[in-house]
Amino acid sequence: QRYLYVADNNNDRIAVLDAMSLALLGSFAKGEVSEPHDVVFQADGKLLVADTGNSRIAFYEVSGATGRFAGEVTGNFSRPEGVAVHPNGRLYVTGAASGNIVALENGKQVAKAGGLSSPHDVAISADGTVWVADAGNDRLVHLTEDLKTLNTVEGEPYDFNGPRYLGFDSKGRLYVADKYTHQIKVLAPDNKLIYTLGQGRAGLGPGLFDRPEGVVIYNQHVWFSDTYNNRIVRYRIVE
Repeated sequence: QRYLYVADNNNDRIAVLDAMSLALLGSFAKGEVSEPHDVVFQADGKLLVADTGNSRIAFYEVSGATGRFAGEVTGNFSRPEGVAVHPNGRLYVTGAASGNIVALENGKQVAKAGGLSSPHDVAISADGTVWVADAGNDRLVHLTEDLKTLNTVEGEPYDFNGPRYLGFDSKGRLYVADKYTHQIKVLAPDNKLIYTLGQGRAGLGPGLFDRPEGVVIYNQHVWFSDTYNNRIVRYRIVE
C-alpha cells in the first residue's frame, strides 16, 4: 500500500490517503500544526511540514497513517508555504509573508533571496537548481543552489495567475498548479509550455478544477489538490 500525505489546511492536520483509491486512512498533527501548506520527505524518512500558521517547519516521524512530532526548524522566514530537500542535504523554505526563500544546513541559514511576493512552492530540478512559484508576481523564478537568480518564467504564453505548487516528472517536465486560471500547466525542460489541463474556468468534474494548488508526482501518476472543490484527483501520465 502506498500512502499520500496531504496538508489539510483548513482542518489543521495532515491527512493520509491510499494513493491509488484516495480513501482516507487516517490523520495526525491535529492541534500541533496551523494552516499547513506543504509536506515533503527527507532522506532519513522524516516528514517535513510547512506549518504556515506557526511560521516553522515541523518534523514528523511517520508510520503508515500515523505520525509523531519530532522537532522543528524556525528561521528568517515568515508563514512558510513551501519546503524542499535538496540532494546535497540543504533545506529550502519559502516565506510567503516575508517574501523570501532561505537555504538551511543543519538548521542554520546559508543562503537567502528576497524580492518575492507571496512565494509558495519550492522544487528541485534534476540538475540541482531551485524553482520557486512566485505567486504574487505571477511567475516562476529559477535559482542556483546558492539562490542566485538564473532566469524567470512569466508573461505569454504562460499567463500565470497565482502559481502555487510545482512538481517534476521523470522526463524533467514541470507541472505548475496555476490557482486563479484553474489550470495545471506543464513545461518542457526548455521551459516551453507544452500542455494545459483545465478549461480556464472554475468547475467540478473531469478536466476541471477550482483554484488548484498541490502537485505530487510518483512514477506515472500525478496527484493534484483541487483545493476549492475540497478533493484530491489522480491522473496518469501517458507520454
